[in-house]
Amino acid sequence: MHILFLSHYFPPEVNAPATRTYEHCRRWVRAGHRVTVITCAPSCPTGVVYAGYRNRWRFEEQCDGIDVVRVWTSLAANRGFLRRIVNYVSYMFTATWCALWIRDVDVLVATSPQFFCGFAGVLCRWLRRTPFVLEIRDIWPESIITVGAMRRSRLIRVLEWLEQRMYKAADHIVTVGEGYRRQLLNRGVEPAKISVVPNGTDVSQFKPRRPSSELRQLWDAGGAIGCDKFVCAYIGTIGMAHGLDVVLRAAAELKRLGRDDVVFWMVGDGAERQNLEAEVQRLMLVNVIFTGMVEKSQLADVIASCDACLVHLRGTELFGTVLPSKMFEIMAMNVPMIMGVRGEAADIVAAASAGVPMIPDDEGSLLHAVAMLRAAGDRYRQGRAYVERFYNRDELATQMLTVLTQHSRWDSREPAIESRARRDAA
Repeated sequence: MHILFLSHYFPPEVNAPATRTYEHCRRWVRAGHRVTVITCAPSCPTGVVYAGYRNRWRFEEQCDGIDVVRVWTSLAANRGFLRRIVNYVSYMFTATWCALWIRDVDVLVATSPQFFCGFAGVLCRWLRRTPFVLEIRDIWPESIITVGAMRRSRLIRVLEWLEQRMYKAADHIVTVGEGYRRQLLNRGVEPAKISVVPNGTDVSQFKPRRPSSELRQLWDAGGAIGCDKFVCAYIGTIGMAHGLDVVLRAAAELKRLGRDDVVFWMVGDGAERQNLEAEVQRLMLVNVIFTGMVEKSQLADVIASCDACLVHLRGTELFGTVLPSKMFEIMAMNVPMIMGVRGEAADIVAAASAGVPMIPDDEGSLLHAVAMLRAAGDRYRQGRAYVERFYNRDELATQMLTVLTQHSRWDSREPAIESRARRDAA
């Protein structure tokens, strides 16, 4: 089977959609299928193209057997609104044009958000008549209203109309959580049209390990867990949805109390990083460390070097439907978690004995969770067994491949292609 996948993000970018797409696609290739990914030059979150790449009209490369086609986009940093929309729309047009020339496609997949990547799948469905599976990882445009990036307006109503057209055009929809499935049902999508394939992690990559004394010393935590400062780390996108000003309020309270035994690491980048750094300087908070982005290969060492990891989204009803992918990586390493997301995510952490909850946006609740883990953190180092059983990436990729097979034009009785050399020879 030939799978054509549209994704705005792909490695070497390290965000959640890039990781999920890559991890699934490489497993599908390993299962004997051909996979082509249409993406753009890697530039997230700064809007600056990564070293070794150029923003060309079309560039092809290989990534673990995946055929990767990178198309031109109008570059934009992961902040602001207008330039990002232009970036998204430019991808929609260039990806759609590129997709029209990819031959012998059995099923088309597009992942949303960003929304216009999903709508590129709609355009391809209309123009190519190829079976189309839509992957939903966020409800858009509702999510941009929730974070305050846009207010309800005539433009929003147009986008909501396009959202409905996107759902109707898809032959099938895959969501990453039950909460999103309920949101789609509320929008009139038929239950039989929706499958749930949640986020997960590669348990072979994220294993419990010793902390890095070098990282702890570099980021002002001392050399050893339990002997020096308590590290609570947020790892991921520092964006509008994440409400990380709660960390600054908690840090300011510790400063007021004269305590220097807790340090907060902010590992990553995003639209809100500069604003938060400016506030840290204004408040003279020495207990908040912005590390910048780290390589994917370093991520496991960073997680292992924390006493606890914070997962947080603003306390809105919509965000109670989210299953952040980072939680599974943290659980797989048996590092205690402070779960600042309501709903299904909090239920999973509780069921796995993998951490403690906090009230989103409440700095007092955050400090209480820190105190709980300082007192009995080992009680919550239980997440790995749960992830291995329910959120193993190998099993989840197989589940999604089954969905794609069922909704493709490929005859599953045909033997899978065993290697690129054999396909090319044919």
